[in-house]
This record gives sequence, C-alpha cells and structure tokens, in this order.
Amino acid sequence: MHSGVSNGQKLTPCDKNGTINSPTEPISKWREAAPQILAVAAKNLLLIGFGCTLGFSTILIPELQKPEPEIFVTLEELTWISSMNLILVPVGCLGSGFISQYLGRRKTMMLANGPFVAAWLLYHYAYNSTMLFCALALTGLTGGLLEAPVLTYVAEITQPHLRGMLAATSTTAVIFGVFIQLFAGSLTNWRTVALINMALPAFCFISLLMIPESPHWLIGKGRFDEAVKSLRWLRGWVSESHVNDEYNGLCESIRRPLANGELDAGDSKWKPYANRSFYVPFFLVCWGFFVGNFGGMAALQTFAVFIFSELKAPIDEYTATVLLGAAELIGTLSCVMLIHFTGKRKLSIFSTLGTSACYLIAAIYKSMLDHGTIENTEHAWLPTYALIVSAFLCHVGIRLLPWILIGEVFAPSVRSGASGASSSFAYVCTFLVNKVFLYMVNGITLAGTFWFYAVVGLVGSLVIYFILPETEGRTLREIEDHFCGIRNLNERPEKPALPGKQRWAATNPIPVTDDIESKL
Repeated sequence: MHSGVSNGQKLTPCDKNGTINSPTEPISKWREAAPQILAVAAKNLLLIGFGCTLGFSTILIPELQKPEPEIFVTLEELTWISSMNLILVPVGCLGSGFISQYLGRRKTMMLANGPFVAAWLLYHYAYNSTMLFCALALTGLTGGLLEAPVLTYVAEITQPHLRGMLAATSTTAVIFGVFIQLFAGSLTNWRTVALINMALPAFCFISLLMIPESPHWLIGKGRFDEAVKSLRWLRGWVSESHVNDEYNGLCESIRRPLANGELDAGDSKWKPYANRSFYVPFFLVCWGFFVGNFGGMAALQTFAVFIFSELKAPIDEYTATVLLGAAELIGTLSCVMLIHFTGKRKLSIFSTLGTSACYLIAAIYKSMLDHGTIENTEHAWLPTYALIVSAFLCHVGIRLLPWILIGEVFAPSVRSGASGASSSFAYVCTFLVNKVFLYMVNGITLAGTFWFYAVVGLVGSLVIYFILPETEGRTLREIEDHFCGIRNLNERPEKPALPGKQRWAATNPIPVTDDIESKL
C-alpha cells in the first residue's frame, strides 16, 4: 500500500522557491469546464459501447426465434442468451477496483475496449450457441471490469459544481447505446450490426489516449509531476500557478492518514471497511440500488410488452414499449440538466415518491379489473400512461442516484473496493427482480406485484429522506467528513460559497491504494 510522503518531503514545488502562487489571471467558466466535459465524453464512449452490448440481445433473440434461424438454440439456451451477460457483470466488478487502482483509471478503461472488439467478432462469425455464449461472457465480464474506473474517474477529475451533472451522463450513455442497437437492428441484420459495432471501441480507445489520468491516482502513486500536468489540462489548459491551491491541498491530504495513524504498516487492509465512513455510505448506495430495481423499473423495462398486454393498453403493446424507452431516455437527460440546480436530495425523493404513486395507480386499476369492478377498457389509458410516466420519474432520480453517489460518498481508502462491491449488488438486484417477476405474478397476481413496487417506493423515499446528504456542490472531503459524523450536509451550500470551492475542484483526500478485491 502506498504510504504517502513523509512530513519532511517536499512535494513538487510550484515555483523555484516552493512557494504557493495565486492565479494571476482568471479564466472563463467555459474554458474551465470544457476539458472536464471532453474527458467525461471520452469515458462515456466506453459506456455507450457497454450499452450496445446490453441492447444487442434485444435484436438477436427475435432472430433466433424464427422458424428457420441462422443458429438453432433451445429454449433453455435462449433464456441464458437473454441474461448471461447480466449475471457475469458482478464477477467482473469484483476485480474492477483492484485493476483500476493498479493500472490507473484511464489504462483500465482503455483495456476494456479489447474484449468488446473480440465479442463483436464472435457475434459476427458465430455459427453455434457456444460462440454466442463466449461473446456474452466477454461483454458481461468486461462490463463489470469498467465499473470502478468509469465511476471514480468522473468524481476525481471534476469540480464539485460540475460533478453531479457530468456523473449523471453515465446512465444516459448506456441507455443511448441500447437505443443505437434498436435503431440499427431495424435497418439491417444482427451480424452486420455486430460488425459495425466494432468501430466504437476503436474510436473510444483513441479518445482515451487524448485525456489525462486522474490526478488523485497519480498523487497516490507518487507521480507528482504528472499530477500537476493532469490538473493543468483538466482545469482549462492553464499555467501551473492556476492549480497550485488544489494541487497542494491534494498533496497535503496524503499526509493526513499518517498523521492520524490510519495507514500504519501493521494495520489490516480490512480495517477501513469497519469504519463508519464505509458502512454508512455503502448502505446508502445499496439502498438506492434496491429501491431503483425492486421499485418496479427493472421488471417493467424487461417485461414491458407482457405488462401492457395484461393491462389491455389502448395502444399496441410494442408502441407502448417504445414510448417507455423514450421516457427513460428523456428522464435521464432531464436528470443531467436538473441535478445541478435542484441537488440530489429533492430530485431523488420526488422521483421515488412519484414512481410509487404511478405504480399505485396501476395497482388499483388492475385490482378493479381483476375483481370485475371495471367491465370495459375505456380507462385503460390510465395505467398505461402511469407506467410510462413512472419510467420518466424513475430515471430522473432514483435509477441514476446510486451510480452518481458511488464516485462521491466513499472514502479514498475504500473507494475502489466499495465501488466494485456496490456495483455488483446493483446487477444482482436487477437479476433477482427479473428472475422472480413471473413467479410474483403467478403467486400474488400482477396487481399484487404493483402493490409491492408501490410500497417499496414509499418506504424507499422515507429512508432516503433520513440518510441521504446533499452532496451537490460539495468537495469529496466535505462528503467524507459528513459520513464520519464531523459535519452535516443535508442542505446545499450557498451560491456565494461555490466559487471558493471551485479552486479545490473534486478534492479527494487520502488517495491510497486499495486492493481489497484481491482478498475476495
């Protein structure tokens, strides 16, 4: 484990005398934000590629169900084709934090493009189910591998006033990748789509070459000169004097664990995971994943055609499913635009309560329909559009919230391990919701399933109200102090306080190596 620097060691002086200089010229907000947006955009190309792997099954399965398919598969094989990659994502997550901490955030993201290319080649030339399974396994494991680096990279390179908005673009990128597959599948066959998809990883690899490594990771590895260059690039291609305050603050934070005796050589690497600064935010993130999945959205997205058919939707069930997907995308884009202005607390609580209300409407309608209280379907538009609205409300908040929080709420000593573990929990939740949905419908009816989702949303919003701090506009050090019990962040900082925080950017205290995944 990297032990930081000794108290007597000089940290890469910012001028010949080692003194701290103040910026001589202010730079525009657009120039300051532009490189951060570009770096996040390069990272998002990788997530678009991951979204393509998730959406590809949607256009592949109907082709395999034809009377004379190109590849003959059994029903059992077909069910695995629809879920194998999702099940394997948590496996990849377990090593994600360790690899990203060892190689660096950027190199790990670059590495992930290779398996994606191999998977698309396997898809294109597949002539039996085994080749399809190999491609699915590659995409699932690689999807897990990229979880920790893409989530922590955003938090570590962005400034507090931009972090929430830019972090929210991750889910947007994945959903956009799914839509690319649906659109391409309507124009050409699945083998051609697989061949075309190979271009995206190549473009992503080139884009990642042009952005810098996380300055926090570089400082944690003792590569101080490179950290300064990275900060200069990320803050608007500025001179060294513009980043001195932030750089010195980050370097000073390396001494903090030594001063507190937290990283003594004899300490167990498991010790940070027993601290309040780990288990409180870990519960918060996992609770967000639980509510976002067991609140109904995961099953609705997967079984939309079946659900709209059962509700006797007034429009074609496939058309309703397209509208559902559009609502998800619009909700995700709305979250990206709104989170900077509303903060995370208000948006998340509004999203969870609104989604719960939509499922309540659908539950009441389906119960009345089952009991014969409603004899015709003239009001079928009500649950149909309630569920479509629920897709919008869910993606405007609770579905994105935990993915954003992953990069913010964990202390640096556990960030990599906690990111991988919580991401694994998310995919396990999605798998379980989809796995038990039909059993729930058979056991407690579709109406009872909707009642369950509504209750989960209501309870989820109450828990979020009490445990979710307002992290928007806060530095990572302030967020860590909140979960340590040092300060309270239930309210957003006043606007006049933000300019001062911009100098610190996404201040990440105690950048240390975390290789806990190697022990799992």
